[in-house]
Amino acid sequence: MLSSAAALLDGLFEHPVGICLLYVAVRPMSAFSRRAGLFLLLLLTTPSILFAADKIAGTLTVHDSLTAPNQPITIIATVTKTGPLAQAGSGGEPLELVIAGNVVATAMTGTDGRASLPYIPKAKGAVPFTVRAGSTSGVALTEAGGNLAVWERRSPIVAVEMAALMESAVGEGTTVIKPGDESEGRRPMPDAAEELSKLTQFYYNVLYVVTMENGVTNGGQANAQARQWLKDQKFPIGHILVLPSDPEALGAKLDEMHLAGWKQLKTGIGRTKVFAESFLQRRLEAVMVPEPAKGEAPRKAKVAKEWKEVRKKM
Repeated sequence: MLSSAAALLDGLFEHPVGICLLYVAVRPMSAFSRRAGLFLLLLLTTPSILFAADKIAGTLTVHDSLTAPNQPITIIATVTKTGPLAQAGSGGEPLELVIAGNVVATAMTGTDGRASLPYIPKAKGAVPFTVRAGSTSGVALTEAGGNLAVWERRSPIVAVEMAALMESAVGEGTTVIKPGDESEGRRPMPDAAEELSKLTQFYYNVLYVVTMENGVTNGGQANAQARQWLKDQKFPIGHILVLPSDPEALGAKLDEMHLAGWKQLKTGIGRTKVFAESFLQRRLEAVMVPEPAKGEAPRKAKVAKEWKEVRKKM
């Protein structure tokens, strides 16, 4: 009898859950004990429930990226905290890069809130990706999506100023409005999506150039808005390049891309004089659409009155 009891106790200590089952079976529990037992069960099995409310609100932004097949690329994601505890900083947050439903890279944000997520694509094309918070993140984040453009370096590229795709623009460029906004000045130019689709269907890769307005610093948000606007208006998928309002920024980026091997970027389609001059100064072709005011077109720039004429100018 004693040996049987000892064996039972040994089994219970090996499997602690059995203690709780035995207690329920042989001794009726009071209402208080039942509530306490339920609380302990929830505490042990779902600890994340207790701490979810403690998470700080924040935003997660990403930029589109460009690379060639079998070449490494680093996707940059940024976490920005909001609310009363934002001063605590945004470093040390775990992030995951998800492609085709699989986590392909993980990284922690630095003290500036930025994380670098490496990836090597195997084939050319447009690769959608998602960045999301890791399971131990202390910030409540909504996942952010982007596109990875994987192009052959020998394929021709046409750069298109976002301002040239809209019926009117703001200043020297444009920061795209929020998706769904049909306010005056943000509707697409007639035939722009159709004509650009013809250019990209069999020949060109398209690089969309977004110039942020003065005082706007959130490039990730501008990137996301541009991507959604282009999708809503049925423009072909391309690589989105967000630049500051500095008039020298586009020229510097063109030089950088040529040094990186993207030498087939030879043509720009834009609306503003600054955009056209950035190409012409590097002995590249520039097409302006729609036709600018008299004296606004640089001497060597080609001019198209409307998007239906653009292909004839290239």
